[in-house]
Amino acid sequence: MKVIDLFAGCGGLSLGFQKSGYNILGAYDNWEAAVKVYRKNFTHPLYQYDLSQYQLYLEEFIHLNPDLIIGGPPCQDFSSAGKRNENLGRGNLTISFGKIITKVLPKIFVMENVERFNKTKIYQVTKKILNNAGYGITEKVLDASLCGVPQKRKRFFWIGIYQDDEGILIPYLERNLAQKPMTIRDYLGNKLGLQYYYRHPRSYQRRGIFSIDEPSPTVRGVNRPIPKTYQQHPGDAATVSSNIRHLTTKERSYLQTFPETFVWEGSKTDLEQMIGNAVPVKLAEYVAQTILDYVSDRPQ
Repeated sequence: MKVIDLFAGCGGLSLGFQKSGYNILGAYDNWEAAVKVYRKNFTHPLYQYDLSQYQLYLEEFIHLNPDLIIGGPPCQDFSSAGKRNENLGRGNLTISFGKIITKVLPKIFVMENVERFNKTKIYQVTKKILNNAGYGITEKVLDASLCGVPQKRKRFFWIGIYQDDEGILIPYLERNLAQKPMTIRDYLGNKLGLQYYYRHPRSYQRRGIFSIDEPSPTVRGVNRPIPKTYQQHPGDAATVSSNIRHLTTKERSYLQTFPETFVWEGSKTDLEQMIGNAVPVKLAEYVAQTILDYVSDRPQ
C-alpha cells in the first residue's frame, strides 16, 4: 500500500510501516531538527511543510493518491507531562490532520496520540469531521510493552477505514497482544551493560531507579543524570550509589526500538525531545501488521 506520513517527526511511524512492507511515498514535518534526522535515515522524500497551512498542499496530497495516511499530530497540549492546555495552538493540527483526510479520502488512515486524547474537545471535533466524511473509526489505547516494545508506554490510536464499520479492527488489534509486558532484558539482553539505571522522574514523589528486568517507564523528552540530592524512593529497584547512571541518548532510542544503525545527529536537547516524542518502531509495526491482517481477510 502507498503511504504518506504527516507530522512525521524523526520517523518512528514511517519506519514501522516501511519495515512491514508499505511503500512510503513521502513524509511531512516542520521541525528543522527532526527533518534533518529523518532525511539521514530514509531514501524517500521528506518535505518541510507547515501543515497548519494544509490548504496549500492539498493538491499535492491528492495527486499522490495514497492508500493510507499515517500521522502523529503534536500531542504536547494533551499530554499528562504538560499543562493540558488545548488552546495553545498545536491541538489545532489534529483538526488539520482530520481535514486533510476528508479532502484526500485515502482508504485508511492511522492517527497516533497520547493516552488521554479522547478526553479532549479536539478529539470530539475531529472525530465528527471524520465520521461525517464516511470513516468508520476503530479507537484503541495500546500498551507498547504488549506490542514488542520494552517500555510501559500507552498511546491512543485511531484507525479509520472509509465506508466501513466503527470498531471493526478491535479484534485484530487485540489478538496478537503479548501475554506479559516485554522487559528491557527481553529485548536487549545485556547490551546496556548494567542491571539498574536512573530515569529522571516528573516529581520526586515517583521513583527514579529501575531494573532492566522490567519494562522501561515511558521515555520522555527529558534525560538527566541522577542528582547528588536524589533521595532514596521506597519504590526504587536498587539502592542509590555511584554505580547508578542515566541512559545515553542512543540507549534511549533502543527503548523506542529504533535500530542501532539509525543515525542521530543534532543537539542533545533536540535529540532527547525527538526520541521522547517518537512512536516506538515496533509499536508502529504492530499496527501496520494489524491493518495488513484485516485487509487480507476482507472480501474483495
